[in-house]
Amino acid sequence: MPAAVDTAIRNLGPCAHDSPLALNAVRGDRIGNFVTDALRVRRQVELEPGAEDGAESFFEKAGPRQKIFFDPRKTRAAIVTCGGLCPGLNNVIRSAFLELHYNYGVREVLGIRHGYLGLTFQAEPPIVLTPERVDPIHRDGGTILSSSRGQQPIGEMVDFLVQRRIDVLLCVGGDGTQRGAHELAEEIARRRLSIAVVGVPKTIDNDIQYVRQTFGYYSAIESARDILDGAHCESKGAPNGIGLVKLMGRDSGFIAAGAAVASQEVNFVLVPEVPLRLDGPKGFLAALHRRMVERHHAVVVVAEGAGQELLGPENDSDKSGNRKKADIGIYLRDRISAYFKEKGTEVNLKYIDPSYVIRSVPANSQDARLCDSYARNAVHAAMAGKTDLIVGDWYGVYVHVPIPLAVASRKKIDVESDLWHAVIAATGQPQSWD
Repeated sequence: MPAAVDTAIRNLGPCAHDSPLALNAVRGDRIGNFVTDALRVRRQVELEPGAEDGAESFFEKAGPRQKIFFDPRKTRAAIVTCGGLCPGLNNVIRSAFLELHYNYGVREVLGIRHGYLGLTFQAEPPIVLTPERVDPIHRDGGTILSSSRGQQPIGEMVDFLVQRRIDVLLCVGGDGTQRGAHELAEEIARRRLSIAVVGVPKTIDNDIQYVRQTFGYYSAIESARDILDGAHCESKGAPNGIGLVKLMGRDSGFIAAGAAVASQEVNFVLVPEVPLRLDGPKGFLAALHRRMVERHHAVVVVAEGAGQELLGPENDSDKSGNRKKADIGIYLRDRISAYFKEKGTEVNLKYIDPSYVIRSVPANSQDARLCDSYARNAVHAAMAGKTDLIVGDWYGVYVHVPIPLAVASRKKIDVESDLWHAVIAATGQPQSWD
């Protein structure tokens, strides 16, 4: 059994205000219920026979509290979107605003412009969100607030929150964004300020720990599936056709795996979690050659972080501090072409890189529902004075996850999981390249 982890949630102080939400604590009366701080969700759902519960840990269940920390009539909230684009950003902005404005009666909600850069004094000032401004935005991809990468001075960001009298900050973003949110919460605590910082987990890579599904993932694989189906059409439309598609997946191959299983037209899926060997009788190139001899067409999907061991070290980093990846897509394109030329076999290889297309589409129905739940639960947590947490989706139950725990490592595909087994079954590729 995994060791117990610290799941304690930081609180700003006692909750002295009654919630304005039309809920109660009575079961069976067809009225929604408040959630108490005592409710817990088991971290480890599967228990081996004979395992002891002593090392187990539990998450605090998310949801509206009957007593809240902030007086809504005196509260100002703000929403910031950071990092790369992702399907559902506008949905989160809209749902968070609607919960704050209509259900809690918060007097003002600001939209921070251009990510964390907007929390500095030299940046473009925030916009005031209104029902009219947010009404149609959930139908569009991207974010009406604009987004950016990069770290900003934590002290200046807290000064900005203080000067603008912002009591609640909702930070929508991936692991880099949430690390920044944690630093903000730490500096706020050091100054003994009453400002809640709550994260909403966003990344199409689906790689945040203790979050079963980040919003945007299913919209991304739905968009990617269409591209894979197109690559399959291209591969069958020419003699010895190969469709090579590079998808996002810096350290985790969830998009490549999920889209391949959804498409059912992919023959090889290359992900960071499985070391890639190109040469030798058991290598990828030999397997691709056998496929071409037998079927005369193939579709190959590679995640951007796959095969980095073949390309040498890459020391540069982006503005979020993520190590940049060498371009495995171009490398594979050239190696495949050279390999078949050496074999005396002519192939028609089409290389497709739709990375920035799949992340800018509007959220599909599944992600739209997820965005709404994440946003509203983030508001509930913040209004109850909880801070330094993200809202997680753990086995279908929304929970509070301390940010340090969520960003301690990245979630990766378990190569013994049902997902990877589905990839192997759908493609027929080897379990490994050893």
